[in-house]
Amino acid sequence: DLIYKYYSAVDSNPLSVYVMHPFWNSVVKILPTWLAPNLITFTGFMFLVLNFLMLAFYDFDFDASGQGHTHVPTWVWVAAGVFNFIAYTLDGVDGKQARRTSSSTPLGELFDHGLDSWACIFFVSTVYSIFGRGNTGVDVLTLYYILWSVLFSFILSHWEKYNTGVLFLPWGYDISQVTISVVYIITAVVGVEAWYKPIYGNFYYRDLFTVMILGCAFVVTLPMSLYNVFKAYRSNSLKHSSLYEAFLPFLSPVILFLLSTLWVCLSPNDIIQQQPRIFYLMVGTAFANVTCKLIVCQMSNTRCQPLSWLLLPMVLLVLLVASGVLKHSEGLVLHVWTGLVLLGHIHYGVSVVRQLSAHFHIFPFSLKKPSTD
Repeated sequence: DLIYKYYSAVDSNPLSVYVMHPFWNSVVKILPTWLAPNLITFTGFMFLVLNFLMLAFYDFDFDASGQGHTHVPTWVWVAAGVFNFIAYTLDGVDGKQARRTSSSTPLGELFDHGLDSWACIFFVSTVYSIFGRGNTGVDVLTLYYILWSVLFSFILSHWEKYNTGVLFLPWGYDISQVTISVVYIITAVVGVEAWYKPIYGNFYYRDLFTVMILGCAFVVTLPMSLYNVFKAYRSNSLKHSSLYEAFLPFLSPVILFLLSTLWVCLSPNDIIQQQPRIFYLMVGTAFANVTCKLIVCQMSNTRCQPLSWLLLPMVLLVLLVASGVLKHSEGLVLHVWTGLVLLGHIHYGVSVVRQLSAHFHIFPFSLKKPSTD
């Protein structure tokens, strides 16, 4: 049986506490009370998906912002900035709407954090189009490792909760979302050509972009996560005394990172250069699936699963890539595998939503409860 452990979170980011929360408190007051929190969460997520699809249409290979290429239309950058800020705002008010309407549920927690884990790939890929690849941009392989630093930052927070019972919201999230929204609008005003110029010497805006993301991950998020877990250890409040059990949530993500990186390094067709967007989407969706399972374990107060089913076919794919068997069909195989990962993750999400809805007698997108007659 599913035993839900009530959601506990700490948000100490000054930007969030002094600026965004007062703003969100004002926004939630104008929302109709019949509007379900899960619908708010899902709508915000779809704005990020829309951004991803919009930039994929105009800049599928991440080269539109490069010199000598047809640039993304100005209105797209304006729309991207507005949509990103709307998504960020809706992500901030969904919980407030749930408390306002007394409709907080475990399904809401899964919706919020489960979709947040998937959102990582969409906003990282979309903001990449600002700089793109090429001489004035960021190499697609570099962006691959940047993506993993963002994914690593996300799962760190949930690793904290798995061990301490409290979700310490990362500071980097609020800073990055506000910055990204503003940069989209600036790009619409000054054009992508403005990012070609160095800030100082050979230090470009693309380098600042990279330093900011890596800095948030390894200078802010990682030390704070380790400190919070160490503090729980000192107070004897850790939920898992075994070192193996404490670090178990990292096993599947680390294996996924190793497998996907081996694919990149052993690819006979340099697949990350040929199909970067599809490869990012595959990695980000597989990671979201692993993370959602961790979130379910947190909610149900159960042991984290050591391995995800997605890893087994990934092992087979990497072996085929290394052997050269897929040399003439690697791109097609990547597209098919990405499609399967997407369908598998959606199926998993729908199945869990149905199970939680039936268990707690709730509708996913409504404040009404189903009849028990």
